[in-house]
Amino acid sequence: MTTSKTITVLLAEDHAIVRQGLSALLNADGHFTMVGEATNGREAVQMAQALKPDVILMDIAMPLLNGLEATRQILTANPSAKVIILSAHSDDEYIKRMQHAGAYGFLEKQSSAEILTQALCEVAQGRPFFSPSIAKRLLDDSGKPRDRDGILKVNGCRLTSRESEVLQLVAEGLANKQIAAELGISIKTVEKHRQHLMNKLNIHDTAGLTRHAIASGVIRGKSELTLI
Repeated sequence: MTTSKTITVLLAEDHAIVRQGLSALLNADGHFTMVGEATNGREAVQMAQALKPDVILMDIAMPLLNGLEATRQILTANPSAKVIILSAHSDDEYIKRMQHAGAYGFLEKQSSAEILTQALCEVAQGRPFFSPSIAKRLLDDSGKPRDRDGILKVNGCRLTSRESEVLQLVAEGLANKQIAAELGISIKTVEKHRQHLMNKLNIHDTAGLTRHAIASGVIRGKSELTLI
């Protein structure tokens, strides 16, 4: 290890067995202190603001708020925060969106313990880190149209942070009243965001929004539920 002090880590992961395993691994290492464990993206945002860890290890597909949107909100509140994305998926679109969102690194869940601890140490010191296989692919970045915030443009348009939140909650099956309560906004405001989503995406039913959310990695599809 290249650091003499323990590195504080916040882990955001909705799979209990993965979360417990990672926490045990890092606690046993001796160079890290686990300061919190979030089970969804909204908890991750709140805990990041309260705990201000050295590094945040963030899953992408989480309930209520996905890891990409959680990362954006964390960095909006604290631009110096350091986030490493940890995911079972490492396709180019995920990686590009993560980079533009401002995360410091991207690790595949298949990574070894040695790679994980190396990544945490590097990122804690302000150096980006990617799984070796991902680092090679970053040399060729043709990119799709997107804005400077890393929000994917769809047919030339962009979703706001709030629209992205509403999209996820709609895809997770919440009714407008439940979404309003979750986000602390009025039902009329939810309806407005929902209509804007449909207009921007040219999708006019809930099933279509759900399919879009799965295809863009906002939520897990049924075929992904067995993936850790």
